[in-house]
Amino acid sequence: MVQRIEIDHSRFKQIVRGAIRRDLKRHIANGAIIARQGAKSVSIPLPEIRLPRFTFGSEGRGGVGQGPGKPGDPVPGQPEAGTGEAGEHAGEHALEVEVTLEELARILGEELELPRIQPKGQRTVASEVSRYAGIRRVGPESLRHFKRTFRRALKREIAMGGYGRGGGIVVPIRDDKRYRAWTPRTVPQSNAVILYMMDVSGSMGDEQKEIVRVEAFWLDTWLKSQYRHLETRYIVHDAEAKEVDQHTFFHLRESGGTKISSAYELCNQLVDRHYPPADWNIYPFHFSDGDNWSGGDTARCLRLLKETMLDKVNVFCYGQVRSTYGSGQFKNDLDAAFGEDDRVITSDIPDKDGIMGSIRAFLGKGR
Repeated sequence: MVQRIEIDHSRFKQIVRGAIRRDLKRHIANGAIIARQGAKSVSIPLPEIRLPRFTFGSEGRGGVGQGPGKPGDPVPGQPEAGTGEAGEHAGEHALEVEVTLEELARILGEELELPRIQPKGQRTVASEVSRYAGIRRVGPESLRHFKRTFRRALKREIAMGGYGRGGGIVVPIRDDKRYRAWTPRTVPQSNAVILYMMDVSGSMGDEQKEIVRVEAFWLDTWLKSQYRHLETRYIVHDAEAKEVDQHTFFHLRESGGTKISSAYELCNQLVDRHYPPADWNIYPFHFSDGDNWSGGDTARCLRLLKETMLDKVNVFCYGQVRSTYGSGQFKNDLDAAFGEDDRVITSDIPDKDGIMGSIRAFLGKGR
């Protein structure tokens, strides 16, 4: 029998889930939950949740609370309306709710109507399965195989002449007992790698980098829910490109010019060295304000994508973060060159409110 507390807990989880989904755009744009991220869960602040309950209707009848006064008048014994000065009484409380990253990914997928990804590459890795496919002579009584044990005991009784045509009693002894057993076996698992690239030249300020940081968190959350094994690499570039760790990626700022092709060349090298396309699902994400050093370098970027990168990746995504100093031209060049190619997805991110639409554009094709 399901206990009442389990029913209440399930109901509470559904209410929390609905509250998160209803305010998902605000949670994405806020970015505060990233600071509350743990290894497998995040803490999300929610307003105080009041469970629905029945109340008595008035219908002109008397009862508790029926008396002189107007709505909003203080109840006797309660403090009067203040004038804005500091008080000593409690206010409204926010509830901190722990939500697993897996559950957060499901909420994101439902709200944005994201299709599940069909993996392209597969790689053989060792994993333990819980299916009992073998039989052993030893094991716990809870795993004893009744049919195998009885069959063994019956054969022994017949061979010893203790079981005739008239029937008899079959009592298994220790040597008759057989037990279910399982052993690890190798199964194919789909792996993926994300290669983040970002322009860190002087035109990309802290506000633009914060937008990239928030969007990267949600992209990671969704892709981790789709793949058993996910690796992440980080590339920064101004006039030159280099691989860095996660912290440096979101905090480094250079003062040089911008040469986007340097990032694409390094990304292509990492793929060739470490991630064979036959074994890996490859996701390059590039974020920039749209400025590039010259039209000649833009032409080189388009050539690199067309001739070397697009055949290796699941999808190539470019997010253009709007900046006061950025021209925004690079997105126009990509759209003109690859407007009919569904392997290239571009999005314009004017501010934090545009993050949700960008995520839907990048992940909405299920590639």
